[in-house]
Amino acid sequence: MAIHVTDADFEEVVLKSTVPVMVDFWAEWCGPCKMIGPIVEELSHEMEGKAKMVKVDVDNNSATAVKYGIRNIPTLLFFKGGEVVDKQVGVVAKAALAEKLNKLL
Repeated sequence: MAIHVTDADFEEVVLKSTVPVMVDFWAEWCGPCKMIGPIVEELSHEMEGKAKMVKVDVDNNSATAVKYGIRNIPTLLFFKGGEVVDKQVGVVAKAALAEKLNKLL
């Protein structure tokens, strides 16, 4: 299951992770976010133990969204070793996201 993180625990969960992390910046009112949500959940099960899937609600955690320059949602950032190494803006196929994650393993 994807982990919901806040401004308060983002550093601990994402930046200090020992495995790659895909962060889904989303909002409840965002239609495209609802389309990509199930894909993020599927990947969280398939990649369990190899990578983390994390969700950040931009309405309730604006500091993190601002820090990473999130202007459009959904935006997915890929972290490895505490650094952003890839980015995807908008809805894409599950295979495209899986490919980005597999490159980080």
